[in-house]
Amino acid sequence: MSAAAEARNRSVKDQVSEEEWQARIDLAALYRLVVRHGWDDLVFTHISMRAPGEDDHFLINPFGLLFQDINASNLVKIDINGEIVMETDCFINPAGFTVHSPFHTSIEDAHCVIHLHTDYGVAVSAQKEGLLSVTQHALIVYNEVAYHDYEGIALDAAECARLLEDMGDKSIMMLRNHGTLAVGKTAADAYLRMFFLERACKMQILAQSGGPLLMQGQDMADKVGAQGAATIEGPAGQLIWPSILRMLDREDPSFRD
Repeated sequence: MSAAAEARNRSVKDQVSEEEWQARIDLAALYRLVVRHGWDDLVFTHISMRAPGEDDHFLINPFGLLFQDINASNLVKIDINGEIVMETDCFINPAGFTVHSPFHTSIEDAHCVIHLHTDYGVAVSAQKEGLLSVTQHALIVYNEVAYHDYEGIALDAAECARLLEDMGDKSIMMLRNHGTLAVGKTAADAYLRMFFLERACKMQILAQSGGPLLMQGQDMADKVGAQGAATIEGPAGQLIWPSILRMLDREDPSFRD
């Protein structure tokens, strides 16, 4: 094993608090879930999480590693400017944090931010009407979806203010012609929002290949959205996460390393 590979696999468990170690496990689990769902795009999207008890520090993936290689130890701790604040032999792509930073810094409950470029999510983001109220999965998140127009590859820090303005009080964003994004108080919250959104996008594209669509009105979106929010952020949502971790443990527990 090369020195670089050894560094990537060196445990940092004894260097961080118990709370941070659990956060690292949860974040690494999200990366593995993205792979499991086929939502990854080589190394070109990111999932980030606030370091517990450190409002100005965040955990993110090391640049160059596929998501299937992410574990609790090789996640990199950075500050709001994308500067590394904990010794590591890994490095990050600072531009990758551009999309995440405004939400982490300005939305109190945005502890976890997931950004993806999936086939169905990008397809719906490129449709003029965006997410349609045609399935239960869509209705669960319909009222939580904001939209941000495409500005090119996210390299311009000035875009941060516009991302935040467009997000408003929502928790999900369709990045036009680009991808999807979800925020949450916990890894579970962010994951469930993204799960419902991505399933809704796939179902929408499939439904559009058939006949005329049966749309639901705003009253139904309000009703199902309230029911969905109670699931995502309520006891049911929190019960799902330990089951997901057990599933990942059975398949490949190396995310905990």
